[in-house]
Amino acid sequence: MRAMVLHRQGEPLRLEEPARPEPAAGQLLLRVRACGVCRTDLHVVDGELPHPKLPLVPGHQVVGVTEDGRRLGVPWLGWTCSECRFCTSGRENLCERARFTGYDLDGGYAEWIVADERFCFPLPDGYPDVEAAPLLCAGLIGYRSLRLAGDAERLGLYGFGAAAHIVAQVARHQGRRLFGFVRRGDDAAAAFARELGCEWAGPSDEPAPEELDAAIVFAPVGELVPSALRALARGGVVVCAGIHMSDIPQLPYELLWHERVIRSVANLTRRDAEEFLVLAPQVPVRTEVETYPLEQANEALARLRAGSVRGAAVLRLDA
Repeated sequence: MRAMVLHRQGEPLRLEEPARPEPAAGQLLLRVRACGVCRTDLHVVDGELPHPKLPLVPGHQVVGVTEDGRRLGVPWLGWTCSECRFCTSGRENLCERARFTGYDLDGGYAEWIVADERFCFPLPDGYPDVEAAPLLCAGLIGYRSLRLAGDAERLGLYGFGAAAHIVAQVARHQGRRLFGFVRRGDDAAAAFARELGCEWAGPSDEPAPEELDAAIVFAPVGELVPSALRALARGGVVVCAGIHMSDIPQLPYELLWHERVIRSVANLTRRDAEEFLVLAPQVPVRTEVETYPLEQANEALARLRAGSVRGAAVLRLDA
């Protein structure tokens, strides 16, 4: 089979032909049809997330087909112990022994993948493979972030990439008012935010036209956290949605006072996946994608690193 393999963090992926993986007990063998290219993949490749399995096949937004013809999605959460206090209390996303697809386990930048059957999910009809792939991380993390934002009516989205372009559609479906925050000078991203229902979109270092009840920070930029706090009304929450973020600058207690909250999102649970994959076609969520052949994974990562992707980047393997 063909696969894009990471041998050393900070170096490009290599196109190789490793042996096709063999499923162990409880695992499925899937022929990969599409795999989303996620910012988390960038954090792994660039060395911002330490200690991945090496060599490694990245990718954790995997659409594949089993030998008996089932189309399933393979997400970031690839295995949990089911025994620890987190797993037994409905918080398997915090399992201390968890293993993650495209980090601890070989992922979907390949023609074949093996995955624990318990962590594979049927995908809703009506989504072509490349359009289903972003639902499996951008969609799931966005959905979990939105839940943790509570019932906020006025919601700010900082960083308008793959996750924000999905969660905006869900938030509008729920009747929320949206405000989009993008890099100064990125007029294309601001226009995209307005297309997807933001009533205002502008630079992230400028205040919104009115106070926000909650803000979700998708961009991995710690400097945005104080900015988001300044934009909040009393009692508001800032949800940091990324697995990695640059350091948050020192901030005055005044920004946090009046019961404002900062919280992070870690991974996902199987319940998140089950709920969101039912909800997505009801909205209906429509993903906008740029597609690349497998061998152009480095080019897709480079465009994502430069902030040049509109919507989501996806590797297409069914051609």
